[in-house]
Amino acid sequence: MRELPFELYRAAQVRELDRIAIEERGIPGAVLMGRAGAAAFALLRQRWPGARRIVVLCGGGNNGGDGYVVARLARLAGLDVRVLALVQIERLRGDALGAARDASAAGVPIIPFSILALAGAELIVDALFGTGLEREVTGPGREAIRAINAQETPVLALDLPSGLHADTGAVLGEAVRATATITFIGLKQGLFTAQGPSCCGDLHFADLEVPEDIYPALHPASWRYAGDDLPKLLPRRPRSAHKGQFGHVLVIGGDLGLAGAARLAGEAAARCGAGLVSVATRAAHAGLQAAARPELMFQGIEQAEALAPLLDRASVIAIGPGLGRGDWGRLMLRAALSSDLPLVVDADALNLLAVAPEFRDNWILTPHPGEAARLLKMTPSEVEADRFTAVEELALRFGGVAVLKGAGSLIASRGEGQVALCTAGNPGMASGGMGDVLTGVIAALLAQGLNPFVAARAGVYVHGRAGDRAAMAGGERGLLAGDLLNFLRQQVNPD
Repeated sequence: MRELPFELYRAAQVRELDRIAIEERGIPGAVLMGRAGAAAFALLRQRWPGARRIVVLCGGGNNGGDGYVVARLARLAGLDVRVLALVQIERLRGDALGAARDASAAGVPIIPFSILALAGAELIVDALFGTGLEREVTGPGREAIRAINAQETPVLALDLPSGLHADTGAVLGEAVRATATITFIGLKQGLFTAQGPSCCGDLHFADLEVPEDIYPALHPASWRYAGDDLPKLLPRRPRSAHKGQFGHVLVIGGDLGLAGAARLAGEAAARCGAGLVSVATRAAHAGLQAAARPELMFQGIEQAEALAPLLDRASVIAIGPGLGRGDWGRLMLRAALSSDLPLVVDADALNLLAVAPEFRDNWILTPHPGEAARLLKMTPSEVEADRFTAVEELALRFGGVAVLKGAGSLIASRGEGQVALCTAGNPGMASGGMGDVLTGVIAALLAQGLNPFVAARAGVYVHGRAGDRAAMAGGERGLLAGDLLNFLRQQVNPD
């Protein structure tokens, strides 16, 4: 096993890598299956050294073959192991058939699946369905997955949790909720977004010793961004620096009753290094906000014409937090769009944009699935069913860069041709105001000279890492958006 790579693939691409290894490099499929089973068994022994009673659930494909290898190795190691088969051995083909016969010859009991046969297991190995699953799981497979999830026993999934779509991370009716997953040859992108993180548990990777030079034959479908370039993007500032060098962010938002959202965005922009931050908000609360955070320049704006001087001084606009969908919000958005400044667009600005779509190449849209659904004229469930397609479609339809927030946030640019995925962040960040903070983070990085795609992916990572640090300090439940602010400062000073 090795550290997780950054390249992410679709299932068909991993199958092509497998084919190249077998047909062009001469590695027999049975050898690869043996290596997969051995890697899984090694993880099993490392992760659960005290487990003695092992139940392996095997399906009818090569994923099931991997499970038979695990069962054989467990038997040879003196463990109490049995296989619950979803498909009779006589119906297996190829390498999976050979692996099943080897397991049987080693003395592994192989019996038809039943719920009762799971009783007494100290560890369950899920080898039911692999990357080829495209349809909703039904029949005995669905029953088996439900039975696995009903146990309190830890579960090790082979390649990916059964019932999870390898490309999208969507659950195909039912999916195993694994404690850990070991995946082979190439990382499947669906493991990292939508329901993938909830289903796979701790993720491990084994390349099965395939030659490294087979990977350049395929262009990855997407890639994980983990902030490795932050020290280069955000180097130590020169001693002669002055605030004018680091941009002026103008936050527009905070309609009546929604003042806090704009302030959060403004504070996040300041904490992430913007030289100046102005906040155009309703006059009724501008003074109070300025007293609470005097470093920000709050301006009470009631008419669109009053924005003109602020637009003249700004280098980046962040619009949407607390903007509202009423007349004031529409006027502010129209004025912002009349400028040529780069924008970060969030929240109600996105909802207004869904009603009157526009196309620009110098903005970053940051919708959550509900906002993305309105922009794309579909349902949130349809967005979540294929988040990769949704984020790419957002960038194509509206231009610029799109950030689809959620578990495994995705960043796409119309000009990049590839999706970046960020796994930083935690469930505690599912609370009000987190998106407003992200808007300010991205705007600050944009103001400091990062190009939109780089600013978006770095901003998502910085925001997620700050959330992780805040959760480590006090726990996930009860985490507030404002808790991230001091941690943001740490993240944008990476050296």
